[in-house]
Amino acid sequence: MKASELRALTTEELSQKARENRAKLFEARVKHATGQLENTATLGGLKREGARIETILRDQREAK
Repeated sequence: MKASELRALTTEELSQKARENRAKLFEARVKHATGQLENTATLGGLKREGARIETILRDQREAK
């Protein structure tokens, strides 16, 4: 999801996305550790997406 799309979401929606992203990242790490993850680029993408969400959340909280 693009940063501009994430900025349009509310704080509650972003928090939900962050939780979902952390769960996906955990699942991907487990699959990677067990050798079941086919596309290892998924890990980097999920980390990047999580950082993007957390950054926008922080920006919204600071703006209040």
